[in-house]
Amino acid sequence: MLDDDAAPKTAVIVEDDPDVRHLLAEVLEAAGFSTVSVGNGIDGVRAVLNYQPLITTLDVNMPGIDGFEAARRIRAQSDTYIIMLTALDEEADVVLGLSAGADEYLNKPFRPRELRARIDALLRRPSDRCRG
Repeated sequence: MLDDDAAPKTAVIVEDDPDVRHLLAEVLEAAGFSTVSVGNGIDGVRAVLNYQPLITTLDVNMPGIDGFEAARRIRAQSDTYIIMLTALDEEADVVLGLSAGADEYLNKPFRPRELRARIDALLRRPSDRCRG
């Protein structure tokens, strides 16, 4: 659809570390996204509902609700692509993140070029995803 290409792409960044938020904004803006950054899970859920982003990056360890719960709440109401970025690298954490609704799970410290490649890969998938 040509209309989708013309529409501005939005990304929501949910990350409590300001330096990581800034780096994520740089990567996403270089990929052509306008970004909305928030520092906790509750604000992240609200931002996703308000801005209807194409991509959402989600930290796990945050004040208030953690990223797993934020992902569950987001997924219940949105088809945004969710990329979890976290220092939690145990298999159980990865499984929990993907089960909560994440489309990708990357460990920190992440490599910006790899993140960009994973975003590009997500965007190649069909956009009319159905959630059951």
